Amino acid sequence: MFSHITLGTNDWPRARPFWQAVAAALDLPVLFEHEEGMAWGEMTGPKIFIGPAYDGQPASCGNGTHVAFLAGSRAAVDAFHAAAIAHGGTDEGAPGLRPHYHADYYGAYVRDPDGNKLQAVCHSSKG
Repeated sequence: MFSHITLGTNDWPRARPFWQAVAAALDLPVLFEHEEGMAWGEMTGPKIFIGPAYDGQPASCGNGTHVAFLAGSRAAVDAFHAAAIAHGGTDEGAPGLRPHYHADYYGAYVRDPDGNKLQAVCHSSKG
């Protein structure tokens, strides 16, 4: 449904441990890294880029915007949340069922060190 998502950071050295931990918890493959940012995903599939804003202006997060990562299991959602909090993220909603979306919707919400709202979600009752 999408090619890629780009989220800005104003301090890659601060954001790097957060993003590495979150990507590892979700088993996202590294696409590349450079001195100001990093990307995860597949060259011809969905991917996420983290780095400075392309226009040279300070990066900012969008109000009402969030990125939801598809997790392979509920345990991966839990690991995502724990990794995010342990690496400078802030809690925006602990892991748990959200049955108002559907019966098996299991998700967690965090903010990264730059304030971007992120989610991991598993749509299966297994795992």
